[in-house]
Amino acid sequence: MPQEFYSLISPPIFSRGSDRDLNLESVIEELPICNFQVEISCSSAEVAHFLDKYPLLPGAILLEQGQFLGMISRRRLLEFLIRPHGQELFTQETLGVLYSYARTAILLLPGTTSILTALQHTLRRSPEFLAEPIVVQTADNTYKLLDIHDLNIAAWQIQGIETQVRYERNQAQMIQNDKMSRLGRLVDGVAHEILDPLSFIWGNLTYIFNYSQDLLKLIAEYDKELPQTSYKINNFKQEIEFDFLEKDLLKALSSIRTGAERLKKLVTGLQNFCYIDEVHPKPVDLNACIDGILLLVKSRLKGEIQLSINYGKLPPISCFAGQLNQVIINIITQSIDALINESVRQKFDQEYANTASKPRIEITTEIISLAANEGDTADSRWVSVCIADNGPGMSPESQQQIMESFSLEKWADQETSLAMSYRIIAGRHGGKLNFSSQLGIGTEFKILLPL
Repeated sequence: MPQEFYSLISPPIFSRGSDRDLNLESVIEELPICNFQVEISCSSAEVAHFLDKYPLLPGAILLEQGQFLGMISRRRLLEFLIRPHGQELFTQETLGVLYSYARTAILLLPGTTSILTALQHTLRRSPEFLAEPIVVQTADNTYKLLDIHDLNIAAWQIQGIETQVRYERNQAQMIQNDKMSRLGRLVDGVAHEILDPLSFIWGNLTYIFNYSQDLLKLIAEYDKELPQTSYKINNFKQEIEFDFLEKDLLKALSSIRTGAERLKKLVTGLQNFCYIDEVHPKPVDLNACIDGILLLVKSRLKGEIQLSINYGKLPPISCFAGQLNQVIINIITQSIDALINESVRQKFDQEYANTASKPRIEITTEIISLAANEGDTADSRWVSVCIADNGPGMSPESQQQIMESFSLEKWADQETSLAMSYRIIAGRHGGKLNFSSQLGIGTEFKILLPL
């Protein structure tokens, strides 16, 4: 074998890939890949010598004066041998001549391409090229070959992991749904038990108010008819502070009425929030749903957060009320958390706190029309629920993560409250969940439900 031949061929170097187990984020450079580079001016027969010596070689990387030119597979080289006069051509001509006649399509991918993405690229190729190896670029002017069979085996392993993750997530979701259903029934039962005695209090308040007024009037009539009361009665009036008691009794009864009314609204809102959806959607008053949710989260506002509500005139919306309540409370609590965290941060910076605007959440409901250029038919009518805050906003990276969690391709990632909210709005209601955020300005979420 000529000595100068070895300067045209780099001996093959096989890479076993990473020792760690494959996962959903594994990339193709972690798989077994080989580095076998050949100058196109060398003899095809001598390349065949290496292919015979190393049966695991899927092919060769072709170089022209040290620069990447292409790839020729073991399969393409063997095709020349079975052609008429193929052996004569194979043994006499250089690799460059054979490559010029070869029918091949090169799939070149960066080494950081995920295994599942690489598999999708291979399946898009013409059927005659499905078995061709993949050229993997691991660095500048560094190219290696990946056997398609190694890619398929790795993809099957990852798809098995994917199936297991899907199964585990479905099981966890079923358990969580069962827990929430049981909790909802428990809370609904407790709320019902609270409403019963509350109804007794509420129903008797009117009578107590009237009875107390009648008793006060009776005492006043006694004072008129018997102006010279005994010393013992006058002394008792002073002891119980009758004048103050007469004035404060009405205030006390009014406070009891206000407290009972507030408690009744709170329990009713709790019952509505724990509403267990049926198989089919039901028409609900969306503004009333939001009022019930705000009553539940009112304790977290603590007077530090301004609440601005602008309700539009909405028709009854056909929806799954329990799930929609979960979406709204997820978004509102996220805004509250962001504003409270920012408020705590500002307290450590008094100079900034003196000039900063007060934390605010604004909720607006209305009926809007979406034009055709927004992806819908012209003049399509939607119910819009906009929840905006003037918090610190989100970084572009955080916004990108949220958008990725909305994608069905990211179903294997950790489920978040916003991702679940998106699936409820888009999947169960055929609506949209849009959001926008700017650092230092705030965040806005918009729920769109079709009419």
